[in-house]
Amino acid sequence: MVSIATWNINSVRLRMAQVERFLAEHAPDVLCLQEIKTIESLFPHEAFARLGYFHRAVHGQKGYHGVATVSRIPLREYARRDWQDNGEARHVAVELLGPGQGLVIDNVYVPAGGDIPDRTANPKFGQKLDFLERMTRWADAIERPTIITGDFNIAPLACDVWNHKALLKVVSHTPIEIEALARLRDAHGWIDLGRARIPAPQRYYSWWSYRAQDWRAGDRGRRLDHVWASPGLAGALRDHFVVEATRDWEQCSDHVPLVTELSL
Repeated sequence: MVSIATWNINSVRLRMAQVERFLAEHAPDVLCLQEIKTIESLFPHEAFARLGYFHRAVHGQKGYHGVATVSRIPLREYARRDWQDNGEARHVAVELLGPGQGLVIDNVYVPAGGDIPDRTANPKFGQKLDFLERMTRWADAIERPTIITGDFNIAPLACDVWNHKALLKVVSHTPIEIEALARLRDAHGWIDLGRARIPAPQRYYSWWSYRAQDWRAGDRGRRLDHVWASPGLAGALRDHFVVEATRDWEQCSDHVPLVTELSL
């Protein structure tokens, strides 16, 4: 059994105490972090090592973006892809060398895309769509068993948001983004492990805005974080769950972790 967690931590140095608490309580074999917001030399390597996460692949930059995969299982860094096409640190892939040997785990932070769903009025939205198109071309050529996980910044299903009609013109749930994500899914035949375990239309969110005074009472969530698997891995799924409790922790991230367990 191999357990893989993903979490947009929104600054790993600021929230390392929360990461330590999560790892102590859930102890996934692999943790994929997004928005670490630090360069590799300032990443809290020693803190992870104290917790038994001796194996790390960190692709960071100062103050923004950045991804890191930490593991109790030996691994090697496999790739860093510039799907943003501007040098931003938004992807790192690793290959497991222990249990689950040969599995590739791609950790990705898809751009949010700004506030206006129009590439002419908002270049950031165009960059997001182009990012997804580059990912789609990559996915079309995958030949190895792969997990891709992270903050996709898209909630594709009507039941992946608190109000489908209200959010149709809001970036992260617009039809053009959903169609782009569907092309990425179809390029490799990805299996959405989250929805395989928590079938639609069951409630399933991973992000709540900081603007909400009481996120639980309003429950205006979106499912922006995902775990997808190559088709051949679908039968390996044993469990998948959301750790919503972290959203109540002091100085929390606006995202919560997802944990996936696979029989490998």
